[in-house]
Amino acid sequence: MAERLVGKKAPDFTMDTVLGNGKEFSKASLEDYHGKWLILFFYPMDFTFVCPTEITAISDAHEQFAELDTEILGVSTDSVYTHRAWINTSRDENGLGELNFPLAADLTHKVARDYGILVEEKGVAQRGLFIIDPEGELKYEVVTDDNVGRSVEETLRVLQALQAGGLCPANWKPGMKML
Repeated sequence: MAERLVGKKAPDFTMDTVLGNGKEFSKASLEDYHGKWLILFFYPMDFTFVCPTEITAISDAHEQFAELDTEILGVSTDSVYTHRAWINTSRDENGLGELNFPLAADLTHKVARDYGILVEEKGVAQRGLFIIDPEGELKYEVVTDDNVGRSVEETLRVLQALQAGGLCPANWKPGMKML
């Protein structure tokens, strides 16, 4: 049975990462993002077809997220070495090129399982995106079929609505009246 995560403390994590430059390894934990908003997104696998379109679109919008005091962390069940190889492959060759955020390796599948998006029989994460507030509360989640890429524009809109701190009607955008 699926467990509700929105409105609860986000599941804790610590994972190995490769930085967006494709050269350095590090670690990331939920605590590292305390005091900032976090877009935590999962994707199925490196070197696939839909995933690079999402990852590069999010990277290209990095400045917009930064203006909203928001950090980004991408996650799959692949290793940091596979992530590094993908970052070091050009976009023209189905790679990512340099990114503006790190990619984390959930080799044990614990984090994907804790966030309720692990496809156990395949050992991969579904496309899940989570917005976590500065206090560590999970405020938003969306999970899609592997064939459907997520919208950066919608992610930004929802983030801005959450940060607005009021009742935002459907299709609300910054500058519009709240309820």
